[in-house]
Amino acid sequence: MPRVKKPTKVKEPIRLRTKKLSDGSKSLYLDIYRNGKRTYEYLKMYLIPETDRNARLQNEVTMTAANAIKSKRIIELTSGEAGIVNHRDKIYLLDWMDTYKEFQEKRNRKKCVAHIKTVVRLLKEYAGERVILDQIDMAFCQGYVDYMMTSYRPKGKPIAASTQHTYYLVFTGALNAAVRAKRLLRNPFNEMDKSEKPKKPESVRSYMTIDEVRALIATPIKNEMVKNAYLFSCFCGLRISDIIGLKWKDIFVDRGQYRLALSMQKTKEPIYLPLSPEALKWMPERGDKTESDPVFKLPTAINARLKPWAKAAGITKQFTFHTARHTFATMMLTLGADLYTVSKLLGHADVRMTQVYAKIVNEKKDEAVNLTNGLFD
Repeated sequence: MPRVKKPTKVKEPIRLRTKKLSDGSKSLYLDIYRNGKRTYEYLKMYLIPETDRNARLQNEVTMTAANAIKSKRIIELTSGEAGIVNHRDKIYLLDWMDTYKEFQEKRNRKKCVAHIKTVVRLLKEYAGERVILDQIDMAFCQGYVDYMMTSYRPKGKPIAASTQHTYYLVFTGALNAAVRAKRLLRNPFNEMDKSEKPKKPESVRSYMTIDEVRALIATPIKNEMVKNAYLFSCFCGLRISDIIGLKWKDIFVDRGQYRLALSMQKTKEPIYLPLSPEALKWMPERGDKTESDPVFKLPTAINARLKPWAKAAGITKQFTFHTARHTFATMMLTLGADLYTVSKLLGHADVRMTQVYAKIVNEKKDEAVNLTNGLFD
């Protein structure tokens, strides 16, 4: 038989390598082999010890940026461009935005990715496509904010204040990632005065009162599983995404107390919740379901199915599935739970995120006290 020749493995002309440093971090460099000669290009980018989740995420951003430089160098080398070793790397802003988008895609942050795509279009309109990342300074960032607030008209009209704040967060987030990846010395947004940055308008949190929850309980609905899931959320505070992802294996009993443990879909943070008898009341029977089966088998278009139910219950305020989470928070605070505990039950990373509910409860207290006005005149 003729001898089958094994395919020759083509060596990469440029390899990304690491060099361990005395402080435990690793320096990234390119090992370049060309025309029988080996040279090195140190990227001034570093991998830090992965002691926590933030360190791992920072290293992912750094590696994505380093691999982008490596790919660019290979293109330059194979296309015959001279001076590759002495070439000083220049990253275009829009190329970095693409790198940042890829990083968010790996983390499965679909909403963030969509916002990044919009910000890329905004940046093209504001500054064109040839801006170098190193050129981003205070004046550029101030101009970006001014253009976004006064001139940007994607649909023929100004964008809302909340949208301005979102697009500011996306761009400053991309610049912070560039700083962590050693591609930018500093983020100019961090040096701007607070008054110069787009402000997030205080959102109106629609929630159900205890009487309205009672009315919903008493009102029938076509799909009972949708009703059960909403009321379950009212008594435990889970988002719809977490309820959809909730499996029977996530529910367990600890010393007589039912609890659930899962990683939240939105933040990827673990959450451990005790389940009250009122919450358990709205869980379906397990029957012969397996550990991997969903607790709630829900249809699509949840909010469209909820609105007729709310209308039948006499509720006229804004009503979506997320009002259940708001209802849980305000109900806990109204009944005397402290802010820190409620923050942990909601899975908030910062207690300041929970303070908006405290404001709602305080307003209710003000309204209650003022009910006596004029009674004794």
